[in-house]
Amino acid sequence: MAEEKKTNAAPAKAVTAVKKDDTKPGFFKRVAKWFREMKSELKKVVWPTGKQLFNNTLVSVVVMVVSAIVLWGFDMLASGLVHALINIAG
Repeated sequence: MAEEKKTNAAPAKAVTAVKKDDTKPGFFKRVAKWFREMKSELKKVVWPTGKQLFNNTLVSVVVMVVSAIVLWGFDMLASGLVHALINIAG
């Protein structure tokens, strides 16, 4: 009463491999493609009007000036504290 091994494997089908072209395009073709893609992306950009540009620039400059004044104030305060500690210790 020997057991027979049953194999339910389907017969192997012929597989045809599709070869891809793995070669990279040349340097100039890649550069040309990059410029074409960049041009198409720049067409999608919504450019600001002159008034919007002026307002955004003004806000940026004001924020930078206020930040500079705040940092200058903290620097002067810290410098004064360090000089006071040096005078006390010295």
